[in-house]
Amino acid sequence: MKVMTVKVEDAIGRALSHDVTRIVRGRFKGPAYRRGYVIRAEDIEALLRLGKEHVYVLELDEGDVHEDEAAVRLAKALAGPGLRLSEPVESRVNLIAARDGLLRVDARGIKRLNELGYVALATLHDATVTRQDDVVAAVKPVPLVLSEKDMSRAEELCQARSGLVRMLPFRSLRVGIVVTGSEVAKGRIEDEFTPVVTAKVSTFGSHVGRVTRVVDDPDAIAQAIQDVAASSDLVLVTGGMSVDPDDATPAGIRLSGARVERYGAPVMPGVMFMLAYLEETPVLGLPGCVMYCPTTVFDLILPRLLAGEGVTSGDIAALGYGGLCRGHAECTYPHCEFGKG
Repeated sequence: MKVMTVKVEDAIGRALSHDVTRIVRGRFKGPAYRRGYVIRAEDIEALLRLGKEHVYVLELDEGDVHEDEAAVRLAKALAGPGLRLSEPVESRVNLIAARDGLLRVDARGIKRLNELGYVALATLHDATVTRQDDVVAAVKPVPLVLSEKDMSRAEELCQARSGLVRMLPFRSLRVGIVVTGSEVAKGRIEDEFTPVVTAKVSTFGSHVGRVTRVVDDPDAIAQAIQDVAASSDLVLVTGGMSVDPDDATPAGIRLSGARVERYGAPVMPGVMFMLAYLEETPVLGLPGCVMYCPTTVFDLILPRLLAGEGVTSGDIAALGYGGLCRGHAECTYPHCEFGKG
């Protein structure tokens, strides 16, 4: 590689070897001139105003990889399913969600890639709920030119980890609800739980089918779970999850024949949460906080199940790091640190 520094007054007719950035504080940051642009006499004053008294002119040798090409190659090596790539701008390529889904990132792999020193990769947190067209990661080479040897090393590291960044699409599931509570089943109070969980389920493209209301009796709850599960891909059992003597939901879930994976989650709000599986169908025991708190453990577990992941006791235990909700007056989840340990 040969790099020549040329005064802008002497660069007329030469092609830029890199993007020239323009920054207007609070309003704009981006390329004023793109790589490959041929400088004209009328550009001289504008370049000087950008603080560019000199520009780079490159002559690449065999085995040299320009930063734009390197960024594209790295992004292709990084990206797993469900992502599309932007064009390079200032040698940065964005990885963009091609659909709604759950973002999964390999944090250790990303650290190893960044430890190379000549690549900069930044991502959103693992397990972030993302929507179509969200930028979920960006990669940019540090030097203007990389050697093919360094380029290959970075690509091999990415490929060895089977996609460091990937999107899992949300499946459209049939969701059944078992509402526990004698006060609801007997009509003493209105069922306020079902509208809340129905709205959350609908946000991800799934739909609520059968809804059954049942008194606080373990046998009745168990039978209701079995009946609802017969026509559902996911069963939500609402209420009755505390240690009060009238709260029979945990016992009812166990009596249904479901295998309890975890009772109790290190997430606040949402400690009295239960995850069980009736054969392959997930059964979630939802504590009362799900009805009145904007964001709870339910918001962390539901996307994973809808994305097709089998959630384990270990997965729930890991939620303790980052599992404390700050309880802001205006909830901004998922654009906050809750659940993103």
